[in-house]
Amino acid sequence: MSASISRRKLLGDGGQAILAASVTAYATPSFGTRQSHSAVRAVDYYQKLGVTPFINAAGTYTVLSASTMPDEVQAAIALAAKQPVNLNELLDASGEYLAKRLRCQAALVTSGAAAALVVGTAACVTHGNDSAILSIPTDMSTLKNEVLIQKTHRYGYDHALRNCGIRFVEVETLEQYEQAFNERTVMTHFFNAGEGQISREDWVRVAHQHGVPCFNDAAADVPPISNLWNYTQMGFDLVTFSGGKGLRGPQCTGLLLGKKDLIEAAKKNNSPNSNTIGRGMKVAKEEVVGLVAAVDWFLSQDDAAMEAEYRKRAERIAAQLKNIPTVKTQVFIPAVAANHVPHLLITYDQNQIKITGAEVMQKMREGKPRIELNPSTGGAPASAGLPGGPNTIVVGVWMLQSGEDVIVAKRLREVLRSAVTT
Repeated sequence: MSASISRRKLLGDGGQAILAASVTAYATPSFGTRQSHSAVRAVDYYQKLGVTPFINAAGTYTVLSASTMPDEVQAAIALAAKQPVNLNELLDASGEYLAKRLRCQAALVTSGAAAALVVGTAACVTHGNDSAILSIPTDMSTLKNEVLIQKTHRYGYDHALRNCGIRFVEVETLEQYEQAFNERTVMTHFFNAGEGQISREDWVRVAHQHGVPCFNDAAADVPPISNLWNYTQMGFDLVTFSGGKGLRGPQCTGLLLGKKDLIEAAKKNNSPNSNTIGRGMKVAKEEVVGLVAAVDWFLSQDDAAMEAEYRKRAERIAAQLKNIPTVKTQVFIPAVAANHVPHLLITYDQNQIKITGAEVMQKMREGKPRIELNPSTGGAPASAGLPGGPNTIVVGVWMLQSGEDVIVAKRLREVLRSAVTT
């Protein structure tokens, strides 16, 4: 793939028909209006509200609005917004379509991976007992509610599971895991990017020996593309992915994949059903269609081509820094499942470059255009597998738009050169 790879080729050619359909739809007047949509001028509400966008040299972090959607996905969303549908019918149809594409029994579009954790856990707790849908999370006296988890897999999304009234039982070794099952064990939970002594294969095998479903949180764990079916085919009963990270769909979407009976139970606990734990976790028709379009787009990509493009972006930035004293650069791919894409790692001698990584991040943020570096810069690792440190700069290149790598490189060179001691 050449350094001048076109946006059309990187995003795939399939969006042309969708874009054409979208343009046609915009030219059709709405009922009860005198003005056609083609005459409507888009308002820049970021500017109107005084919110400054930025160049995303960080990655797919939620607080930084995660990924940007390809043109095909944006066009599909715009078209879906024009007509109402029955939401249950759309959820059923999209689930059937996604299950076929992703090689699993069943699928459900949720309002983010965290919502998938909630309704997936609720499915395990209430499976075969619809009256329990109203009871959780406060009346758990007659319900199984213990979830086994490796101690090292406790993480910042525990609350999503605990919303369902469960309590965690921690284990550290395979022997402890095998002995922890009892009559109240309802589920086992695995954090796909976590570390621990127990492998995925052993985690699934032991759970199934006890007739207990196991859940895998793989939210940030694409690419590679094959991860979308690797874990369900490994035997995990439920798996979740974020829709707005590597998949490049709407940020407020997620995928819940797995066994048909558990997905059906998850639906019962989910919006649009009233008086359920998932009622507030709505996913709109536009977002459902957007995620389906994103999956189609993502499956049309090529792992090797994506990695090659990301490496070229990192190398272009590194080339602009090579003559700055003591600066060392490295293209780095985290070994763990999450964010498994090339990043640019920059280190330097703070005795000769008198600036901390945190100060570099702040100067990049305050410049014009505003640039956000990976939050591992200058501090503790922000994601599993990424490095950190006071003299460390981490550039996430995979969410950069065409030409933005050049802008990031120029600004980094300016900031670092200005701090060189003479």
